[in-house]
Amino acid sequence: MEKIEGSVENVVFASADGRFAVFRLRLPGRRGLVPVTVGGAPPLVGQEVEVAGEWVRHPRFGEQFKASSMRVAAPTNLAGIERFLASGAISGIGEAMAHRLVQKFGRETLDVIEKQPARLTEVAGIGRKTAEKIHASYMEKEEMREIMLWLETHGVAGAYAARIFEQYSSFSIEVMEKHPYRLAREVQGIGFLTADAIARSAGIAEDSEERIAAGIDHALYQIAQQGHCCIPAEALQERAAKLLGVATEEVRHVLREQLRFERLAVEEFGGETLVYPPWLYRAEKRTAEVLEHLQRKADVMPVAEAAALVSDWEESSGIALAPEQREAVAAVLDHAVFVLTGGPGTGKTTVVRGMIAVLESRGLRVLLGAPTGRAAKRLAEATGRKAETVHRLLGAQGGMTADGTPIFDKDADEPLEADAVILDEVSMMDIVLMQHFLEAVPEGARVILVGDVDQLPAVGPGSVLKDILRSGAVPSVCLREVFRQSGESTIVLNAHAINRGRLPRFSPGGDFEFFELADEEEAARRIVELCQKDLPQEGFRVLEDVQVLSPMHRTPCGVDHLNRLLQEALNPPAPDKAEFRNSTMVLRRGDKVMQTKNDYAKGVFNGDIGFIVDVAAEGVKVRFSEELTADYEPNELMTLSLAYAMSVHKSQGSEYPAIVLPLVNAHHIMLQRNLLYTAVTRARRKVVVIGAKTALAAAVANDRTRRRYTLLAERLGGADGESPLVRQI
Repeated sequence: MEKIEGSVENVVFASADGRFAVFRLRLPGRRGLVPVTVGGAPPLVGQEVEVAGEWVRHPRFGEQFKASSMRVAAPTNLAGIERFLASGAISGIGEAMAHRLVQKFGRETLDVIEKQPARLTEVAGIGRKTAEKIHASYMEKEEMREIMLWLETHGVAGAYAARIFEQYSSFSIEVMEKHPYRLAREVQGIGFLTADAIARSAGIAEDSEERIAAGIDHALYQIAQQGHCCIPAEALQERAAKLLGVATEEVRHVLREQLRFERLAVEEFGGETLVYPPWLYRAEKRTAEVLEHLQRKADVMPVAEAAALVSDWEESSGIALAPEQREAVAAVLDHAVFVLTGGPGTGKTTVVRGMIAVLESRGLRVLLGAPTGRAAKRLAEATGRKAETVHRLLGAQGGMTADGTPIFDKDADEPLEADAVILDEVSMMDIVLMQHFLEAVPEGARVILVGDVDQLPAVGPGSVLKDILRSGAVPSVCLREVFRQSGESTIVLNAHAINRGRLPRFSPGGDFEFFELADEEEAARRIVELCQKDLPQEGFRVLEDVQVLSPMHRTPCGVDHLNRLLQEALNPPAPDKAEFRNSTMVLRRGDKVMQTKNDYAKGVFNGDIGFIVDVAAEGVKVRFSEELTADYEPNELMTLSLAYAMSVHKSQGSEYPAIVLPLVNAHHIMLQRNLLYTAVTRARRKVVVIGAKTALAAAVANDRTRRRYTLLAERLGGADGESPLVRQI
């Protein structure tokens, strides 16, 4: 194994998940720059690094150094110090300020920042508060170096240091030494295997009860990530044993102890023992209990009176409802809990407006909500009423319980101030959010759940909408008649065709087009051309009106690669366009970005779309709406991603004038009917599908959506007699 050392000149590429990076290293006495690949996050520009590995020859990119480990030190020469400070690593320092600092303090610059921060005010443009900010930011980096060194001395890649420090600050090393398995649950990007490696290096034995219990917890976390609420004990034991590399009997023993001390929850069903994480057991059980309680306690009206109110609204609004729509509007007065479902073009919005009108005619206070900000905005636009995210309705402040579930201001003790609550896009709600919402509904109030059961299920655990319908315990109406005519919307007709397992019909130059390009690279280039030329020529504002969706993140037609291509095509670099570079991406003024994590302090939430309006050394400014502009410091930029392209899952709850969807054979894992249906139903005026006919046919044909492990339908006292459990997981 060979070692080389030098200063980092620039970062060529860094994966969004922090698992792979390419940077160029300037070696002493060697002309030119050496490309280095490393498994992990890249170092900062200007840092001095020592990497160990081997020289390899890439068939396309030539000779490069493949690093298996990396050590980072502070830069020592003046050029390196200036590059390091100008890289954005230290809050409050940009290129101009970095130059002035090095001009003033020379090689002592970093020592001054660390040990004599008051002297920073000797430099023009730095006041006392800025000096304190620079010192604090630099000391964070110093602490990260200590964490990195600890990790590397224990045989673990130091690239995780920044994430660990962000989570635990000064307690990072203590957590790694005493509670290493917490990292898998609490630090983004660190999986169980990495936490396990840290634990083993800290002296925890392979067959220790602590390690096996952590493996069981992780296996349960994995099934929750896959959308399940529980798993048969035998399957759990096999999963954990395989993960840990120990005998199944050892796992069985520890699992029995976990169940005996009630650290995990258990339910007997269908001759199987089903194991739950406690928080999901509680969520599922409480959801069923509260639904049943609300049904019993709400006041209802006589059917005849409800029908009369509906007729009055039809007359006053000039809207003639279809029979099933009329039934649905009347049902909100007849029932305490009610579900309205239906596909695009079936008039769900019209029904919701009627529901609001008849409820308010009885003097009831009505609240409107949806799982995401974009879905809430759509609901508000469609009804002309205020609508908020479920998190806002519940008064979420960002706090979390010990088991990772959110803390809300509204609950059974402090309920919502409403007589009726209408929630849209309920297919997106997982079991935990539904539990918290229902517990905050005041006794006697009505709950109306609206959604399209054929859409993709929630990203989180559970199949709430589907299970409620499957139980038969909650009254519901499914709207089936399509009211938009074929001449008005091929999109709607094709969406319903896809849902019935039929191939969509395409119309060249119309509102539903297909371009056959089997080669992925060629398909990606065609997507760029469409966004850059074709769709603008049709009158679409490409940044505001057009959304590229993809089933996957990686591959040439995946979200990550398309975002890079589209950024360069639609918002290329320019001398007058400020940029901010970090280890994972380039952000420049004018970029379309997405918030990927709820930030209650800023008032922005997962899935919100905005545009960068300003870039400075201190960070970036993003305008999300006319009313909301948010500032991001460099250490907060991990919560932003480019949004020229996004996953189909991320698009749920939104509508766009036009969508562009690649479907290629490399997406085979994700080629499912409900994914295609969800993507198509995001578009109002135009759908363009690019890819292979075989991929399109596979998506339409594949309706084998995996049933999730959940007992909500059974807890509600019904279900169709079919077991909710699949045999393979």
